Amino acid sequence: MSGREPAFVVVTGMSGAGRSTAAKALEDLGWFVIDNLPPGLLFAMAEEAGRVKLAADKVAAVVDVRSLAFTTDLNAAIEELDGRGVAVRVVFLEASDEELVRRFENVRRPHPLQGDGRLVDGIARERGILREVRANADLVIDTSNLNVHELRGKIVAFFGGENRPGLRVNVVSFGFKYGLPVDADLVVDCRFLPNPHWVPELRPMNGLDAPVRDYVLNQTGAKELLDAYEEVLGIIAAGYTREGKGYATLAVGCTGGKHRSVAMTEQIAARLRDRGGMDVQVSHRDVGRE
Repeated sequence: MSGREPAFVVVTGMSGAGRSTAAKALEDLGWFVIDNLPPGLLFAMAEEAGRVKLAADKVAAVVDVRSLAFTTDLNAAIEELDGRGVAVRVVFLEASDEELVRRFENVRRPHPLQGDGRLVDGIARERGILREVRANADLVIDTSNLNVHELRGKIVAFFGGENRPGLRVNVVSFGFKYGLPVDADLVVDCRFLPNPHWVPELRPMNGLDAPVRDYVLNQTGAKELLDAYEEVLGIIAAGYTREGKGYATLAVGCTGGKHRSVAMTEQIAARLRDRGGMDVQVSHRDVGRE
């Protein structure tokens, strides 16, 4: 393999979490995608892609856990690609056990690893096998609360641009009472700020409304947090870029994910955009749940 080799994206994750949807979204974006590729053949595929001069940054492989040596094979394949100068990015699709059970029951199919056991046994076994792969993934996407269109939208947001800036950051607000986003790389807790929920005229609004935004930002500690965290994120973003991590999810939480976290998410995202060098997306996971 010579010259500028195509970068590689490996799509993997939990069975039922949306690998096929992600693959189709990449194909629609013009990527060359091969599904159910054994990890041991990743280098051969990269070599062939270089031989036929496929477009750089447009080659992806979907691999799953059905091989008993999956983790060893995948890690070895990625190390071989890295050693030969091929940039590899791993996308891991995740979902909660409850959601995976619901999806498998809806299609009336067994889990590929359940054998003679229960569906939950197969999910638990797969989650254990994939633990190291998930920990080392460049991008983790939790599909528990996403439909196929929303998952496709995330794939397009991350991979659809031709000349987007370096680090791609998703800043998401959430409510602690609904659980932490499982795909978060960093978490900010805004619960130390007074809660607009207890202000009658602000309770029906959310953090996108100017009265709530102004109330939150005028509280003691709000600006100090934004200033300090902006500097911390600048350091982390630079480190991620040096280490080749292309994607990061920053979760900003308050109690219900409606007021404080939403207002602070918008402010953090605006500051990151102003710094430049990052492609910043915003989502508000729990707005409308109350």
